Amino acid sequence: MDFGLADSHELIAQTARRLTSEFPPEYWRTADLESRFPVEFGAACAEAGLFGTMIPEEYGGAGLGVTEAALILRTIADSDAGLDGCSVVHMGMFGINPVLKHGTEAQRSEFLPRAAAGELHTCFAVTEPDAGTETPRITTFARREGEEYVVNGRKVWISRAQEAQMILLLCRTTPYDDVEKKTDGMTLLFAPRDDDAVTLREIRKMGRHAVDSNEMFIDDLRVGADCLVGEEGKGFYHLLDGLNPERVMIAAEAVGVGYHVIARASRYASERHVFGGPIGRNQGVQLPLADAYSQLRAAELLTLEAAWRYDTGRSAGAESNMAKLRATEAAHYAVNVAFETFGGYGYAQEYDIERFYRQLPLTRVAPITNNLAKAYIAERVLGMPKSYGPGRA
Repeated sequence: MDFGLADSHELIAQTARRLTSEFPPEYWRTADLESRFPVEFGAACAEAGLFGTMIPEEYGGAGLGVTEAALILRTIADSDAGLDGCSVVHMGMFGINPVLKHGTEAQRSEFLPRAAAGELHTCFAVTEPDAGTETPRITTFARREGEEYVVNGRKVWISRAQEAQMILLLCRTTPYDDVEKKTDGMTLLFAPRDDDAVTLREIRKMGRHAVDSNEMFIDDLRVGADCLVGEEGKGFYHLLDGLNPERVMIAAEAVGVGYHVIARASRYASERHVFGGPIGRNQGVQLPLADAYSQLRAAELLTLEAAWRYDTGRSAGAESNMAKLRATEAAHYAVNVAFETFGGYGYAQEYDIERFYRQLPLTRVAPITNNLAKAYIAERVLGMPKSYGPGRA
């Protein structure tokens, strides 16, 4: 058993580290304060080829796996960029994955090279106001008319929709009440964003201000039948291929932010002198920082195992959910410890801890809440009865 990273993995992390070092804290503070998308950072990521990490070489990508994507995101998160920087790259990696897995050769040839080059921006439109994580309850409907689908509905929490040219859109093509199996009857469309039919309203939120989140109102959006991804009515199953990788990526991002805030707090504790010495000599300061770091380290190992299992074709559902759970809880603890180490200065924008503090709660509720991850583990690993869904007593 070898716990060391391969030389290629070290090189990938070094590339991401060198890229993030070119963007100082002031850049990210300004992006946060002005809610400005980090265009320059996105361009640098495109030049470095990060968007094409998981896209096969024949389509202009690097042909790598979730492990490499996780290492890149962890490294970006462990910098001044935090989740704002990760979200620029995350969606570029993840948003195109269903087209790669289930699209036609024509779709792959047209879209994947542009995505790998960072020229094509996509958003992922699944969640709805009245469905949430109960995806089969979505009501956005795509009605077939000849060689087109006509789509009407509403989506919410759509990241990067302001920048996206294409929408990966999950719709019902058969009503919920007309299917025997409730996960049937949903269809994936890779649709151009037509501003005559799609209205966006940005959601003002607690953190991750540099990357927009939106409500999306869809009124008679006409989508060519050639935009169908995979099989009509099987869109939910096509999405499942991306669930475990996204949970691994979120876990890696949380670990990275956690490492970053603990490193900052440790330096501050060594430099801040009160009562004749550094505050870091006090065990009341030392021990929580050591505890937080050890939790992050354990979560990182679980995250890398989940990525390895996915990349090698092994079952990864339990490990991906556990990685997401443990990493986000460890990061939440870490940022609280860091905040308390800084004391009042943790509340000041110039020290950045408050910025990371506002970002991390997102990881505990997206793409699923940690309680749902626990429910998955209880049911699928421990063999306990299902605690949610139809038929629950």
